[in-house]
Amino acid sequence: MGDVGDKLKGYTVIKEGEAEILMHTSNTVFFNKAQVNNRDMSIAVLRTFIEKRKEEHAAKLSRKVKSDHKAPEATSSATAVAEDGISAQREASNGDSDILPNQSTGVKDKTDDELVNSDSAAGQREPKAPKVLEALAASGLRALRYAREVDGIGQVVALDNDKASIEACKKNIKFNGSMACSKVEAHLADARVHMLTHQKEFDVVDLDPYGSPSVFLDSAVQSVADGGMLMCTATDMAVLCGGNGEVCYSKYGSYPLKGKYCHEMALRILLACIESHANRYKRYIVPVLSVQMDFYIRVFVRIYTSASAMKNTPLKLSYVYQCVSCDSFHLQSLGRTVTKNNSVRYLPGFGPVVSQECGDCGKKFNMGGPIWSAPMHDQDWVLSILANVKSMKERYPAYERISAVLTTISEELHDVPLFVSLHNLCGTLKCTSPSAVMFRSAVINAGYRISGSHVNPLGLKSDAPMDVIWDIMRCWVKNHPVKPQPADQPGTVILAKEPTLQANFSRAVSSLSKAQAKKVARFLPNPERHWGPKVRAGRRITSKHVSLLGAEALNGTNSHGQGKGSAEIVAEETDGNENISHEGGEGPDTKRQKTGDD
Repeated sequence: MGDVGDKLKGYTVIKEGEAEILMHTSNTVFFNKAQVNNRDMSIAVLRTFIEKRKEEHAAKLSRKVKSDHKAPEATSSATAVAEDGISAQREASNGDSDILPNQSTGVKDKTDDELVNSDSAAGQREPKAPKVLEALAASGLRALRYAREVDGIGQVVALDNDKASIEACKKNIKFNGSMACSKVEAHLADARVHMLTHQKEFDVVDLDPYGSPSVFLDSAVQSVADGGMLMCTATDMAVLCGGNGEVCYSKYGSYPLKGKYCHEMALRILLACIESHANRYKRYIVPVLSVQMDFYIRVFVRIYTSASAMKNTPLKLSYVYQCVSCDSFHLQSLGRTVTKNNSVRYLPGFGPVVSQECGDCGKKFNMGGPIWSAPMHDQDWVLSILANVKSMKERYPAYERISAVLTTISEELHDVPLFVSLHNLCGTLKCTSPSAVMFRSAVINAGYRISGSHVNPLGLKSDAPMDVIWDIMRCWVKNHPVKPQPADQPGTVILAKEPTLQANFSRAVSSLSKAQAKKVARFLPNPERHWGPKVRAGRRITSKHVSLLGAEALNGTNSHGQGKGSAEIVAEETDGNENISHEGGEGPDTKRQKTGDD
């Protein structure tokens, strides 16, 4: 026991799910407790992926067996025709021909027993266990959870280019016992080089970097096997949500807009970027789940190879025109198709979809994109993942949060990109807000669909055009008058027009989703204070990080022998040599310094 105690001295044992890791108090290896939601969601998707692969494999075998049954019938008829020809030839030559029937056709007939045996053998074949790559492993917790918790998983390869991280990862693999040792292997390597030199080798590739994944995407889309899964996280939300549009364009090839829908737009920018990288290798993506949670976005896409299917990419991308003054936005597709005589032609999209000035308030438009405007979820997958999570509730540490997010996603309109915010609409008009149920009912009664959005509790996704949305708000303001506003205000211009649609605010049956009707929690608060991104590994934890980690973490660090008193730490802060992570916060008396990601 004494030896074990000596080995664990200076380490903290962290248990998450069925995995345990050793974390040193020096912060040399990155670990983020808040990412438990991310890891749980990934495990749920991975379990569903394995089940879906089995179903696809069984369907493929079934088709193969049917085609094999048809082939002998066609072959036997061809053989009969050939034999008739041989008989005729024999009759013509008075039966002196030496040609045998089987030699003449070149066909070796299978007996019925042989066909049955081959079919049953084919039916027993199972798809190989999926091989997983965790490209940025750090402590290896995610890889260990995959190996220990996901049934049917194959080899898990954990990579990192930091020596301390790989040493910690190998130590954690041993700490988790023989099963982890047999399934997980850790390598000191540059993830980009490893993925480029192992093309189409991994059934699942997991990218969860500290910041932007953009530098890994080109090699990642090449390393995923055909029909495999790419899981990708981006935490540089300030860049993706419009804080630094030029940086976003340089990293992702799209220009973001600052709207209430900015987090959904971030998801769609990342999907468009992955699709762009995949297209360079005659590949394309099929999103199965796209999630915005906590301080990051996470997408799960399947990657396929097809030069013909790749031509549909422009149909899935759109530019966004966002009015600078009101909440009106419009999408313009990059491409279109024309079908004539069973042939499909791919042509540029028609445009422009908007005039120089907004038709609602008369102001100019900002243009953003291109973004992914096709569905970013697969409803069948979402329901399967949610069912899996509910059936294995006790195996998900973050069950409450991920089940709430998945429930909300399952009720979204998947074919409607972006959304409007009811409070923003009312803010533009300077009016009191109708209840969400009343607004939903008015949209439904007008003959359109409407749903919530998982990225914003106040977001409403609808296929109703913006002029219908504004007509509903004009009807609302007629019954709830507002104070006169200056003539140049966008709200004044919008309300000056008479509504062409008479809104009906009577309660519609489907104005509440099933989850809302059952009062199922869909947006949960953070489980504790200081829930968010932590300090990058290798940085000394000082009092400037109190807003990230809390005062308890700072006191704990000092007590674990950092060897500095508070006066020394303050002096260290003020010498200006240490930058703050772009995701972090700062203390009340320190100025935020810019880093490369700003």
